[in-house]
Amino acid sequence: MNQNRYEFKIRFRLRLIFPIGAILPAPPSAADRVVEKSLHRQLKNLYAGADAATEVRFGRYRIDAVVGEELVEVQCASLSAIGPKIAALVEQRPVRVVKPLIQRKRIIKRASSGGKILSNRLSPKKGTWLDLFDELVYFTKVFPHANLTLEVPLIHIEEHRLPGHGRRRRKRQNDHTVEDTHLVEVIETRRIKTADQLWKFLPGKLPQEFDTGDLARMLTCQRWIAQRIAYCLRETGAAEIIGKRGNAVLYAKAKKRKKSKAA
Repeated sequence: MNQNRYEFKIRFRLRLIFPIGAILPAPPSAADRVVEKSLHRQLKNLYAGADAATEVRFGRYRIDAVVGEELVEVQCASLSAIGPKIAALVEQRPVRVVKPLIQRKRIIKRASSGGKILSNRLSPKKGTWLDLFDELVYFTKVFPHANLTLEVPLIHIEEHRLPGHGRRRRKRQNDHTVEDTHLVEVIETRRIKTADQLWKFLPGKLPQEFDTGDLARMLTCQRWIAQRIAYCLRETGAAEIIGKRGNAVLYAKAKKRKKSKAA
């Protein structure tokens, strides 16, 4: 039977049982054939709890978990991918987005699935709380919102790799495919609902008036990274432009925080 016709029949039958707007069990689809990564499943169980309904349908969206009236979405990939979805959901229900930041990653390479381990090492790259702004830059049209909570765990993971180059056309010397990713440890979790809370992700103290050069020096990062952070602070309403110092734009902490978008 045609897959689309099959899904339509299931939805039609469910609508005879459940009222419009109710949360429905998700019907089988092509996405069901995609294997859920262990990391996504572990975070979903950890932050939604054992009693939560999982993989359910709400309107035209599939929801990771539902806890009471709250919809819970775990997003290990970029927040940009779920922006339109979350923007629609927060107009109807409270939504919590769990967005992990990877502090440390152990890379385990195998010759084949379940086969001999070729190497086991820690990645030299270390993540920090500032990585949140790399994600938030694509999410400022959604956050803040009165119905939206961001739950941000800083984590350690294991990434299991196999030989191969996935969907890439060109082969490279260090090509690999990621077989699975596992949660090792949650170092700390921070929950944010308002733009003001973003300041807690910045170490140190800025002057009352600052430009992106000041921000870069405080964070010991490149200027373009500071510009990205300043953009997030400005677009979410945590900071405001108050003038210029030469060619540099001057910012200050917003005196009257931009209101969260109405529920």
